[in-house]
Amino acid sequence: MARGWESKEIESQIQSAEERKIARAAITDPAEAERKRQRESLQLQRKRILHDIEQARHPRHRETLEAALEHLDRKLAELG
Repeated sequence: MARGWESKEIESQIQSAEERKIARAAITDPAEAERKRQRESLQLQRKRILHDIEQARHPRHRETLEAALEHLDRKLAELG
């Protein structure tokens, strides 16, 4: 059963990568491409910070991560 789940997850990842590749090819404006790249980068950072917050044990570390999360959310809102 685990193998079936893993293969479906891999299939999903491959499809997602192909969709991103097609979407990038459709963008012709260099400025828009840069904004999209920045947005994707910020979203990946946000995902990592959310994971780190879940794992954080020390309250001050958690506070720092939450401040970073707020900063990323502001940057994402600026990009639209």
